[in-house]
Parts: sequence; structure tokens; C-alpha cells
Amino acid sequence: MKAAHAHSFYVHEQGRLHCLPPECKLAAALLFILAVVATPREAFWAFGVYALLVLSLSRVANISFGAFGRRLTLEIPFLAFAFLMPFFGTGSQVEVLGISLYREGLWAGWNIVVKGTLGLGTSIVLAATTQVPEMLVGMERLKVPRTFTAIGGFMVRYMDLIASDLHRMKVARESRCYDPRWIWQARAVAVGAASLFIRSYERGERVFMAMVSRGYEGNMPGAGAPIALRSQWAMCLVLPCAGALVAVSAWWGLR
Repeated sequence: MKAAHAHSFYVHEQGRLHCLPPECKLAAALLFILAVVATPREAFWAFGVYALLVLSLSRVANISFGAFGRRLTLEIPFLAFAFLMPFFGTGSQVEVLGISLYREGLWAGWNIVVKGTLGLGTSIVLAATTQVPEMLVGMERLKVPRTFTAIGGFMVRYMDLIASDLHRMKVARESRCYDPRWIWQARAVAVGAASLFIRSYERGERVFMAMVSRGYEGNMPGAGAPIALRSQWAMCLVLPCAGALVAVSAWWGLR
């Protein structure tokens, strides 16, 4: 099952982080991100420490700096809003390269950029060392509602199938010389999307009925991930503990 649903962010070069139980990595990543979010935006040194921690983990996970940087580009569309914030707002203004910017907007934009980047970097390390089936098992062990993990499992299993259906529909349209160039020519695309939704819904109903007829009671078979030991929990919790220490120190330094 792992080989069939390995995602593109997973690094197949086994490292020390790959062998840790998924629930430990999930909990550590979430707690570390919470520590980053709780850090005051004025503590520049704290975010530098966080960046060093994340980059160190990326090396332990066998992620090259080039690959890590390319994956960070995923946030570019979301950062556009942050870069616009200094141009709108109220309050005092400052001159930057001859341009008047709102001081509060600059702080808000910086807060979004730095915390969003650190959160995405932590998620990249997690995705590089944990396959999707393992994440689902880890979420179940962390007592995430079974409905969410079941939906996530089905989404992973059938994403490739739905993508293949979408590609075949695109080829069928193009083979009939359909080449939309204006927005009012997109009717076939909308009809195709509705057809794909209905087809996927009906397929899901058939699959669910087939599973129920075979004894499905809401539990999916596990991915064989090892049960976490106390030493492994202690190893994973070093990161969020370090993050919490940095956050507390940052708040203490602002007093």
C-alpha cells in the first residue's frame, strides 16, 4: 500500500526521521508550529532559531536545500496577500525606498510571511519522512475522529483514478476540436466537471456498498507502522520543547 500511494514529496532515502512512528512526528510538527505561531512578531532572533531548526531537520531527512527551496515555492500565491498589506490600512506610515507604507501593515505582512514559511517548512519535512497511509494511521492513534481518517484514506486511494478520468475527458474534448479561448466557451468544461462529480459520487457509493457487503465496519487495515516507544516520543518532543523554550524566551525578552 505504501508503494502504491507514495506522494511526490516523500524522500525514499531512508533516514533517522523515516523510522520514527507517525503519531510522534505528527504531534511534534503540530506542537512546533503552535510554538512558532505563539512567538511575538518582534522577536526576529527567535524566527532565525526556528529556521535553523527546520533546516537542520531537512538535512537529517535527506532533503537537499534545492529541493527544499523548490517546495517552499508552493506558498508564493498565498504570500501575495501579505505583500499587499503594507499598502492598505490605518495608522502611522513609514517611507521605504520612497514609498509610503503603513507600519502596522508591514508588521502584519512580516508576521504572515515568516510564520507561514516556517509552518510550511515543517510540513515539508513531515511529508518527506512520512507516507500518506502512515499519516492516517498516526492520526488514528492520536484519536482523530475516524470519519476524517476514512475520508482521507479514500481520497488518497482514488485521487489518481479521478485525475485519469479528468485527463480522458480533456482528450475527448480536444479530439472533437474543442479549443476554448474565451470564458463564454467554457460550457463544456463546466458540464464535464459536473459529470465527473456525479460519476465519482456514484463510484464511491458502489465501492462503499461493496465494502459493507464484505464486513466493513468503519476500520481500515493499518499500514504496519510501529507502535511508538517512550524513547521515540522523547526524541520527537525535543523539537517542540525547543520551540516552546524559544517562544517563552522571546516573550520574556519583550517585557
